[in-house]
Amino acid sequence: MFSKLSAVVASMLISLAAATFAPPVTAPTSNQCCTSVQNSNSAACSAVAALVGLDLSGLNVPVGLGCSPITVVGNNCGGTEVTCSAPEKQWGSLIAINCIPITL
Repeated sequence: MFSKLSAVVASMLISLAAATFAPPVTAPTSNQCCTSVQNSNSAACSAVAALVGLDLSGLNVPVGLGCSPITVVGNNCGGTEVTCSAPEKQWGSLIAINCIPITL
């Protein structure tokens, strides 16, 4: 009986240790060239988000509009170079979420 109890306790401790030291889950990011970056509360962002079925209400994050992926470092973007949490693939290059300027 004691061996079963110790096996259960050992198994619980191992599970707890594995859960405690698990790495945090992060959203995939991608480098983008956007024609503009605006706050998610702006009228332009709301209009584009409505077109693609996104609800940005309650968010206060920078949003890239008219974005395309940057595939070569140092290419001539002609817009704002940013890294975004939500890749452009999901919304047909119209909008990218949580865009932070790239500083080289």
